[in-house]
Amino acid sequence: MPDNSSIARPPLSPAVADVRVAVRRALTAARDSGLREDDLVLVALSGGPDSLALAAATAFEAPRMGIRAGAVIIDHGLQPGSETIAAQAKAAAEQLGLDPVVVRRVDVAPGSGPEAAARDARYGAIAQVAESTDARRVLLGHTLDDQAETVLLGLARGSGATSLRGMSPVAGLYLRPLLEVRREVTHAACAAEGLRAWADPHNADPRFTRVRVRNAVLPVLERELGPGVAEALARTAEQLREDSEALDHMVLEIIEEICEPAEAGIAVDVGALAANPAALRNRIIRLVAFSEFGRSLDRGHTLEVARLVTDWRGQGPIDVPGIRVSRQGALLVFTARG
Repeated sequence: MPDNSSIARPPLSPAVADVRVAVRRALTAARDSGLREDDLVLVALSGGPDSLALAAATAFEAPRMGIRAGAVIIDHGLQPGSETIAAQAKAAAEQLGLDPVVVRRVDVAPGSGPEAAARDARYGAIAQVAESTDARRVLLGHTLDDQAETVLLGLARGSGATSLRGMSPVAGLYLRPLLEVRREVTHAACAAEGLRAWADPHNADPRFTRVRVRNAVLPVLERELGPGVAEALARTAEQLREDSEALDHMVLEIIEEICEPAEAGIAVDVGALAANPAALRNRIIRLVAFSEFGRSLDRGHTLEVARLVTDWRGQGPIDVPGIRVSRQGALLVFTARG
């Protein structure tokens, strides 16, 4: 009998190793926060290189941790042959050993932008599949490059920290293990493992803003400012996320003490708002608007409301989307408006 122990194994591709390490860290953190042995996790698989590399790494790592791994594939029906692409992704997932593998067709609602509508339909379907399969986590294939693009888009739109903090590695049901992995690494991992990834033509379509950022804006920044721009943007997101989470925690501690019911709305203590720094004051205003009325205030509207606290000269009520805000003595009163 030959001694198989002396047979040298081919070296593991560094790209494959990087993706596997990222998945192992994410699953370990999830296990530390409640994921149990024999629980099911799903990979959201499009068939593209990012999600395919993620699926392969999850199929390798999860069983070694006693975790079951499957896949969910969303067919948006937006391109000719989308059902064939979904079937190919399903076959790839099954070949990797993922089980169950669920394909779900969705209808993308018209009206809003195509990217936002497709995203809403996708996440809705993923959540339904996770519930029906009793999956405890869903792994998404967003990479460091996706994070950098998100931050750059937020900067261009003048967004606040909520947008510039980018995508979180953990967001309820969802895990994003690859936020520190470059897109070129996932491509290399697929090539090393002989996985045939689907090239989504939408990823090269300049009609989409994110595609223009990816293919035109970021390369210019890298060329003019030097390499490392994507990594710097991702670090910026991480730092802003830490700061933003700390401020959000402080707001939640404060808000219960300074709010009280008002007729057809809610009132906030003006003195408490004035005593807090602008970052907390503006967050409180936005949280009241969203939690009580389901309205997201932009910075301009937020500052208009804040002037009733910081620049009070007896002015009357102001209207912001869906809400009327008035200063009534020592209270700032928010009420719904038609």
